[in-house]
Amino acid sequence: MLRRLAPDRLRHDPRLRALAVGAGVIPPRTMHTADEAQLLTELARGRDQVVEIGVYEGSSALVLLRALDPAATLHLIDPFGHQPGALRAGWAASEGATKRVVARAAAGAGAPRVQWHVARSEDAARGWAQPVDLVFVDGDHTQAGCALDWKLWHPHVKPGGHVVFHDARSAPGSPPGLEGPTAVVDRLFRGEPTRGWEISDEVDRAVAVRRLG
Repeated sequence: MLRRLAPDRLRHDPRLRALAVGAGVIPPRTMHTADEAQLLTELARGRDQVVEIGVYEGSSALVLLRALDPAATLHLIDPFGHQPGALRAGWAASEGATKRVVARAAAGAGAPRVQWHVARSEDAARGWAQPVDLVFVDGDHTQAGCALDWKLWHPHVKPGGHVVFHDARSAPGSPPGLEGPTAVVDRLFRGEPTRGWEISDEVDRAVAVRRLG
């Protein structure tokens, strides 16, 4: 109730949000729909190595944490702070607050290992040699940024593994997709799809593609 009564300038102030989110007073801002969360859950379940690009306040990281087995590793990639290509104007995430959100969720028995990469996607990818099962692309939403994430990370995906693009399509009943990710998915997978890949699922704003072979 108090949160609803607070003026927008207070509720959305990054510093105040960081304090409240980090302390657990308010939950992280949800950036996905319930059906998108179910898609992530299904694709992550039983997998060993999962990468999320763009963590923000940690809401989708919590979905992945709940889906993964204790022996799995969840790699979380985000440079934090103000990221104009990834977030709305005035929005920013705090490294400390988001890490506290994830740490609380990962504290119980049965949680997977969490490995943080506080860096841009291209910096985290430099020298990467670990095969991965699932990459969730939800960072830089410009066309150039999304295309770069695909270029850098899809070679590491195992056969049968997936890349999920968020905000990459528009669907009735959900907010519209964004121009950058939508253009990348259209170019790579609509019409003549990228060789060795196919669209496996489309849910609200999310598009999942699977590596064949």
